[in-house]
Amino acid sequence: MNAIFTILTVLIVIASILLTIVVLLQNGKGDGLASNFVAGNQTFGVRQTADMLEKVTWGLVAFVLVVSIVSSFTLTNRGATIDITDKIENTATEQPAFPSAPIQQSAPSTEAPATEAPAAEAPAK
Repeated sequence: MNAIFTILTVLIVIASILLTIVVLLQNGKGDGLASNFVAGNQTFGVRQTADMLEKVTWGLVAFVLVVSIVSSFTLTNRGATIDITDKIENTATEQPAFPSAPIQQSAPSTEAPATEAPAAEAPAK
């Protein structure tokens, strides 16, 4: 990885954490955490605080989106191309080598090995 990609990734993580915090501060259908900041609500008003949080949210979303796209371009290696069509074509034409004669196997023995215990008989009635 190169340094630019690492820096952009760190920026995305920081922006994502900030985005999470800003979303938690917003008012939901019930009262959110923004209603607990009494001093901010008195200075800016409740509606203006919600507007500011919404603008910050959309700004962080746009930042994460743009930086993610830019970081994807920094990761590609423009000098190298990967062509796997030759490997696919060669695999399709090569046949595995099968033996010409079947392998001789010894017949299985009918006797039980000496290490096994004989099967228990059913008790008589």
